Amino acid sequence: MQSQIEYVLHSAEERGIRFIQLWFSDILGTPKSFTITPSELENALEEGMTFDGSSIEGFSRVQESDVIAKPDPETFQILHWKNEQYPTARIFCDILNLDNSPFEGSPRQVLKKSLEKARLKGFSFYAAPEIEYFYFSNKNILPPQPLDNGSYFEITSESLSSSLRQQAALSLEEMGIPVEYTQHEDAPGQQEIDLRYTDALTMADSIVTTRIIVKEIAEREGVWASFMPKPLSGIQGSGMHTHLSLFQGDANAFYDPQDEYNLSQTARFFIAGLLHHAREITAVTNQWINSYKRLIAGYEAPVYISWARNNRSSLVRVPITRSTRPDSTRIEYRSPDPACNPYLAFSLILEAGLKGIEKEYELPLETTKNLYLLDTKQMKEEKITALPPNLGEAIQIMEDSELVYEVLGEHVFEWFIKNKKNDWAQYQANVSQFELERYFPRL
Repeated sequence: MQSQIEYVLHSAEERGIRFIQLWFSDILGTPKSFTITPSELENALEEGMTFDGSSIEGFSRVQESDVIAKPDPETFQILHWKNEQYPTARIFCDILNLDNSPFEGSPRQVLKKSLEKARLKGFSFYAAPEIEYFYFSNKNILPPQPLDNGSYFEITSESLSSSLRQQAALSLEEMGIPVEYTQHEDAPGQQEIDLRYTDALTMADSIVTTRIIVKEIAEREGVWASFMPKPLSGIQGSGMHTHLSLFQGDANAFYDPQDEYNLSQTARFFIAGLLHHAREITAVTNQWINSYKRLIAGYEAPVYISWARNNRSSLVRVPITRSTRPDSTRIEYRSPDPACNPYLAFSLILEAGLKGIEKEYELPLETTKNLYLLDTKQMKEEKITALPPNLGEAIQIMEDSELVYEVLGEHVFEWFIKNKKNDWAQYQANVSQFELERYFPRL
């Protein structure tokens, strides 16, 4: 740790860094930061910086307000994309109580606790998300107007969308965040950036960074980038399909060369755990009212709790690996959207899978049928259930979950439930434009 601190101090001096932003997120995943100067950097790295936690929604109560932001020196990066007069860097922070114990309301600490639990079982957890989002011409024009009319994989080399996506990818690479693919997605204005797999904590930090970079680069050009799960009616929404793997040392714990599909028993237990607890964790992987406008049949989003090797209507997919890379066996969890809090989402995904391994859950039969074409009777015959259809039901299911309570801890669990119940109550009380247009003229 000391050598890493020395590296940060040396890098800041050598690069002429004038400001250092200390980054963290609240319980919903909203990025927060405050800025220090180089003269405070060494003290911040050694002891942390105290601030008023009661000013951050979901953090501390007024009577116990102060917390410590302790920078993680391994996350020090220069913010190249800003092109500011004064060079600026950022560091992600762990939030601590005044006695230096982990702060119960910190999402990053929740994930670190889950990763430590996995480590004690001999596992390390890796993730690789496919982050979808939209570019719109202006955030003040409703309904939103897509910046382009492109479609899947369309070459739009002359468009501003393509340029913005490339700038974002280059900025991520400059910050040491490897990008595997970028592409135009199915819908007009819709883009995708796929990050190369890494450990789950680094990836959660990278997702937060990606959202900030994409938005700031777009705003420089007067464009609005949106990670809203379903910003437009009648077309697909934005997901964050996430590829997952467990390793034991250097060995992929999901890989078994003796299995017909190279899928180990550990992988099968992990998938079974995800399926078993999927309904309980959906309020976190899909935390907004709007998230459930995406999770409907007909728009390539998962609705039904099932798994398959090559069936994109399933919640869990096992991608077919290349013959030259059989040890790259992984699973893809398809319900999360890019507006989730990645720290909490990864924690629950990991621990749902670990619970499957611990309890040796039986994996249901693989689903080979197109689930979107099955009726209710056929679903019952196949013993396939669905994800919650709305946030209200998702919160009710989460509230009864021992797993989610255990993973998130009392502080985050209770605040999250309260916040989402309030959202749902306001939504139910609101008279929508749809209702006015459909009913007001004739009732």
